[in-house]
Amino acid sequence: MLCLCLSVYYLTPFLRWNRGPGEPTQAVLLDFEHGRLYAFFVEIWPQELYYLTGLLVLAATLLVLMNAVAGRIWCGFLCPQTIWTDLFLLVERKIEGDRRERLLKQKASITLRRVAEITAKHLAWISISVATGGALVFYFVDAPMLVHQIAHGEASLLVWSWILIFAGTTYCLAGFAREQVCVFMCPWPRLQGAIWDPEALSVNYRDYRGEKRMSAKKAADLRARGEQVGDCVDCGQCAAVCPIGIDIRQGPNIACINCGLCVDACDGVMKKLNRPRGLIDYEAWTNIERGRSNEPRLSRLVRPKTLALAATCIVLTSVMGYAFATRSTGALFVEHDRNPRFVMLAEGDIRNSFDVKIVNHSGRLHAYSLAVEGIDDGKFEIVGGRANEKIDIPAGESRILRATVTSTRSNDARLRFVARDESGRSYVVLENFVVR
Repeated sequence: MLCLCLSVYYLTPFLRWNRGPGEPTQAVLLDFEHGRLYAFFVEIWPQELYYLTGLLVLAATLLVLMNAVAGRIWCGFLCPQTIWTDLFLLVERKIEGDRRERLLKQKASITLRRVAEITAKHLAWISISVATGGALVFYFVDAPMLVHQIAHGEASLLVWSWILIFAGTTYCLAGFAREQVCVFMCPWPRLQGAIWDPEALSVNYRDYRGEKRMSAKKAADLRARGEQVGDCVDCGQCAAVCPIGIDIRQGPNIACINCGLCVDACDGVMKKLNRPRGLIDYEAWTNIERGRSNEPRLSRLVRPKTLALAATCIVLTSVMGYAFATRSTGALFVEHDRNPRFVMLAEGDIRNSFDVKIVNHSGRLHAYSLAVEGIDDGKFEIVGGRANEKIDIPAGESRILRATVTSTRSNDARLRFVARDESGRSYVVLENFVVR
């Protein structure tokens, strides 16, 4: 998961996507300068940020679904804080050794080799942090171009400032804060306490099998006499490897991130003792209670709650997909003059004036024609042009037209402004305009 998540993060900005001439070729780009968010074939404008709101709602629902299935599995395997903390710990282990070796070195006197190890570790951390900050900036500017600018010292001060900010954040949070972020800064553990599901596969200790705890030698003597003893030898490995520093044998804990390191440590001890694995395991709390009563284990991953959450995710995805597939590539806005609302001409005709704005939301040039429906005895004109004349609007731009409707008699008419592009798609504004 570490390699997969880091690969996605570092390589995504360099993926290319052909959107046509004049359009950015970066597959995923947050182009704040031009007000666009690009994700492969998806292009979102500022006025379409409700799509992002939908994505946030979908993400929250998915998190709750993951929680109902396997507890805080997101925190243990997919959270960016966990990913970069694991990466920093991996570097630390490769350079300074495992936890036991590092503790011994901390108690020993400082040597030249120890100084070299500490220096190498922090240099590696800083390199990772700078690469992390630079990769995040790549999502906002064309990545290959920015790499060239950085390599030749041509990047702007703003770019370097953001790289240093992101690098400093990564260095501090992954190198020093680590699990403190999960315990004190992240809101998800508090929400986890509110939506905790006893039937989710979270990390739990099978106390009915492990108690009463005692050393392996003492347990062997008691077993030889035919007495019932627990499998737990109280070695403390489960607490030693926990990144949060908790003892899962004391029961479910709000700080547990379900990383499973205690599961691996305990399984290793059980293997050496020739005892079955699973003393600490991904298990539903309801099954822990069943085990205490000698009842058979029951797995209910598919239950009304998970089905409802999964259905909600499918519905949200379908609604957003349909809305995106049928969204308009253009827009029409009409504003009626208010002061005066109409003008009476010398020959007795009544003239109403309008400001008409046509917006091209697509990624290519469109030709639009503008017409008015709903008045039989009137005449529609575009100031400086002709009615039904094709109006070329480049990709991502708009054009404001001055239009008039002249009526030969006094009446109230319901006008319907229609703009059509060359594909025949129409954009309509329907209003009650006083023609009088």
